Amino acid sequence: MKAAQITGYGTPDVLHINEVDRPAPGKGDVLISVEASSVNGLDTIVRAGGLRVVTGCRFPLGVGLDFAGVVAATGADVRQYQAGDRVWGTVQPLKRHSVSAAAECVVVPADRIAPAPSDISPVETASLVVAGTTALLALRDTLHLTKGERLLVRGAAGGVGTAAVQLAHAMGGHVTALCRDRHAEALRELGADEVFDYGTATPERLGPFDAVLDTVGSDLNSYRRRLTREGRMATIALSASSMAAIAASSVHGPRRIRTLSSNPDTALLRDLAAYVTSGELRPVIDSVHPLTDIAAAHQAFERGGVVGKQVVRVAGE
Repeated sequence: MKAAQITGYGTPDVLHINEVDRPAPGKGDVLISVEASSVNGLDTIVRAGGLRVVTGCRFPLGVGLDFAGVVAATGADVRQYQAGDRVWGTVQPLKRHSVSAAAECVVVPADRIAPAPSDISPVETASLVVAGTTALLALRDTLHLTKGERLLVRGAAGGVGTAAVQLAHAMGGHVTALCRDRHAEALRELGADEVFDYGTATPERLGPFDAVLDTVGSDLNSYRRRLTREGRMATIALSASSMAAIAASSVHGPRRIRTLSSNPDTALLRDLAAYVTSGELRPVIDSVHPLTDIAAAHQAFERGGVVGKQVVRVAGE
């Protein structure tokens, strides 16, 4: 079968499509025939070597964190799925995989998948797995957003941002989106109550907010100061400066900055599917790339400046 693999750390040019042996499911595992995957920040960080302490220096490495597909076979002790079931899920992050989700087939533990929403396509489904679960985890479980609270979403045009705007709107929050000015109308259509251009709107012009969801990772302390006394802030973007801000916030009283990353299980995926089924969350996709052009998908992700996700279509390759 075909699989996208990293042959060495570096730019998207290190991504290649290789012929590999089709994996077999072990006990508790499910073999998925992958129809689509998407590009996430972790994929590009791993590819560039930012986590080589964890991923090591033995190549090739698989690439791709999330997927939508069809169950092809199940291992021993798997009773809840059978061949032909449409599912979505993720591989285990930060585990060394020679084959990951950007491949024609992938093996994952059964507790990492759930039935896929039935009323959207596999490409649309793949665009929501990591972005949607990260946004839901941030808003519901980390920030504990409640009806009527004021939320600021930084980086609102990205995958997590577009999902967060929609989910926060569904939860009854008053949503302020920070993005490029040319994306303002798209964010309003997704449910943002107010939209500001991040290039001209300084933190001092904004707020106050009960909660801030950051996907950017810079200048966190300036936005933390825009929180109400009991305000909460969460970031999904880790850097040296953001880690310093997180550490400082844990020392100096309330309004702590918390970090999170999505590692979705079946329960979280089922919860997210309910928002899709109700129509409160819809996919937002910038471009769809064939598996053979996954390098272009990574390039587009890193270039930014768009609304929504870069998706890799696998089925039919």
